[in-house]
Amino acid sequence: MMRGYKVHYVPGWDCHGLPIELKALSELKEAQNLSPLEIRRQAKEFAERAIEKQKSAFIRWGIMADWTNCYHTFDGKYEAKQLSVFHKMYDKGYIYQDYKPVFWSPSANTALAEAELEYNQQHVSRSVYIKFPLLKSPPKLASVIAGSPTVSLLIWTTQPWTIPANQAICYMPDSDYSIVKCANTGEWYVLAANRVESTAAILDTQFEVISMCKGVDLENGSCAHPTIPGRVSPFLPANHVTMTKGTGLVHTAPAHGMEDYSVASHHQLPMDCLVDEDGCFTEAAGPELHNKAVLEEGNEAVIQMLQAAKNLLKEEKCVHSYPYDWRTKKPVIIRASKQWFVNTADIKATAQELLKKVKFIPASAVNRMLEMLDRRTYWCISRQKSWGVPIPVFYHKTTGESLINSEIIENVIKIVEQHGSDAWWKLPVEQLLPKKVGSHNVLDYVQGQDVLDIWFDSGTSWAHVLEGADQKADLYLEGKDQLGGWFQSSLLTSVATRKKAPYKTLVVHGFTLGEKGEKMSKSIGNVVDPDIVINGGQDHTKEPPYGADVLRWWVAESNVFTEVLIGPAVLSAAKDDINKLRNTLRFMLGNIAGFNPDTDSIPISEMYVVDQYMLHLLQDYANKVTEAYKEYDYSKVIRLLQAFHTRDLSNFYFSIIKDRLYCEEEKDPKRRSCQTALAEALDVVVRSFAPILPHLAEEVFQYLPYKKESECVFRSGWITTSSVWKKPGLEEVVEAACAMRDSFLGSIAGKNALEHEVVIVIEPGLLFELMEALQSEESSSVSQLNEIMMASQTTLLSELPIEMATDEKIIKGTFLINLEGGDIREESSYKVIVLPAAKAKCLRCRKYTADSLLSLCPRCTEVIAGKWSA
Repeated sequence: MMRGYKVHYVPGWDCHGLPIELKALSELKEAQNLSPLEIRRQAKEFAERAIEKQKSAFIRWGIMADWTNCYHTFDGKYEAKQLSVFHKMYDKGYIYQDYKPVFWSPSANTALAEAELEYNQQHVSRSVYIKFPLLKSPPKLASVIAGSPTVSLLIWTTQPWTIPANQAICYMPDSDYSIVKCANTGEWYVLAANRVESTAAILDTQFEVISMCKGVDLENGSCAHPTIPGRVSPFLPANHVTMTKGTGLVHTAPAHGMEDYSVASHHQLPMDCLVDEDGCFTEAAGPELHNKAVLEEGNEAVIQMLQAAKNLLKEEKCVHSYPYDWRTKKPVIIRASKQWFVNTADIKATAQELLKKVKFIPASAVNRMLEMLDRRTYWCISRQKSWGVPIPVFYHKTTGESLINSEIIENVIKIVEQHGSDAWWKLPVEQLLPKKVGSHNVLDYVQGQDVLDIWFDSGTSWAHVLEGADQKADLYLEGKDQLGGWFQSSLLTSVATRKKAPYKTLVVHGFTLGEKGEKMSKSIGNVVDPDIVINGGQDHTKEPPYGADVLRWWVAESNVFTEVLIGPAVLSAAKDDINKLRNTLRFMLGNIAGFNPDTDSIPISEMYVVDQYMLHLLQDYANKVTEAYKEYDYSKVIRLLQAFHTRDLSNFYFSIIKDRLYCEEEKDPKRRSCQTALAEALDVVVRSFAPILPHLAEEVFQYLPYKKESECVFRSGWITTSSVWKKPGLEEVVEAACAMRDSFLGSIAGKNALEHEVVIVIEPGLLFELMEALQSEESSSVSQLNEIMMASQTTLLSELPIEMATDEKIIKGTFLINLEGGDIREESSYKVIVLPAAKAKCLRCRKYTADSLLSLCPRCTEVIAGKWSA
């Protein structure tokens, strides 16, 4: 905004979804048996309370946005836009209904998308090694197996509860397999050749290899199901079989695995699901399993059945990564059910190509998102919940057949736009369905109860916020978890309907961790509340109020593209950094009192060299800061700012110009010269940190002595510098003088520089000429060179006086002059002689330049006389 762009940031809230529904219902004593409308009312009220609280916090943090025109995903107009996107995708054939395995949360009774999962790396499963007895020998192995004792295929699984749903055993066609004899029992087993030794060790036995074969040789064989008499499991080739763990043979349950489903579809295997929405076995699983939770007693019951059938070889605990519902924090299962899907396969290739044209910050994030897109198979968009936007589909009361078409969707969109999505549950079916639906009788149908996935909800925000069908957002900003969530759902919906990405740039940030790098958790009690950081906790001695700018500084200072740490020590350091900056600003504000840039500025050619040098440094600082902002590299802005205000301003420039500021006559051009530089420095520095510390920047602007009545830092533009400030030659002049100053100050470490005089000896040449530009007379207490040296008097000579030739206090040094881009290079030597000041201390300026202890120095006498005469 400061750089002159028209910025329109429309804040919005994702209001639907399970977290809000669960939170709202947890506040009720009797949440059971509530109607969908009652659940929706509770959820909406909860969301509205949260929005108001969050909005006031965001405003307090200094976030500039169109707060009067926020969007909420429960607004009727937003919901109508979302259904319009659904409509376009449906018309183009991207949305369909199917019976497929999906991630299912028994704890929340709903299907989940992959973006709604989190993986618990410490999940413990009861893994089993089991036998599938050979029924029909593969023709190519008939001669090897003929006359042998019992032969079984060895299977390993971490999900024993899926065994009742087994329909096949899969092998890898090109891999090597072994037929082995067990040393303990004499039985023969089939397993992958490279899994023989490790499996024998786990089973505490030894295997003797009887024969070897290729996976393809298992073709047309079958085995008996280990718990269901009469069930036959054929051997089938598949590419998803891995050889890194297990036995190289994979138990296949089409209702409980994505790859299993693909194999079953190809070979027309049954895909019956024996698990209900609560995660319990259905009646079809048999009386021993019916109503038992598959992840608990159901698992135990299957293991007992395997043991009873003498097909269990070993059970052991397996610690591995397992998907959990990110809201309920409980394990999910894969379960086949009838759901609505987006066919991402037909969108993916275009989405990936368009994504390559999007600018990613950091750049590495693009590869992660491309990989995630690549892995995505299909997108389940139906949820078995009440708090959301309804899928506009009707079902026949007796056959269950779905009824959906363009006319129906359009009618629902009009109703939702006028009355909001509550109308789906409020209005009778004859109002929701158009009068004419072919040969169908409207009263034979009932509206579906599924709502759209919240990633579809948020992923269509572009359709509501962006004006015009062709518009793209300049920027989307979110955490790295959204590479598989909002960033992706926004891309897929936009590509499906408009064949373009909804954004030009993605900024991807990391997460906040505790001070010691630990994950924040309410159970541990280490969650840092931003409101407490800003306003303080109940006990200010333990939780002091830092204000919004400290929080903002901490964010900017952190490398936000990785994990960032927060805690009392980090915040206290940020507060100290801001206080140091405030002191620098206070010095500049105090010393431009009585100065008006419009009337009192000194032309750059007439300014002191060190003041011109400061403008030279300012321009370089301004350019680097502007570039860092363009790359969203706020930590670099902070580093540049800290280096500039502490090193270049406070430590260097302020210490040099204090005498001129405090002791010269108020309107003297020499004083006005450094005030001119100070005013420019203050302006550049304040604008440079305004996007990070808006409150401090605005506060400084309110105290400018020459402030215009309505001037606001954010309405007055970005940093402005002049090309005439850039004077590379000045660097050599000032830095050469500083090299000599360092020699002088280094020799009197810890002592007052004003108690000394300095003699500088340089042989005639370029370096002498540069120093002569700072001091034309031989000795001076008020020259530009003496100001930089910070001594009471400086003498510049071209040869060493005879009386000083043997003095031990001669400090020798060299300085390399590099001008005209390297065309002029000259290394010159210099000598610095430090002498005690010969005169008395001036009571006003404290330099040792007075004739007696009771008199002022000539410069101060002149200034005072001028004041009297005035």
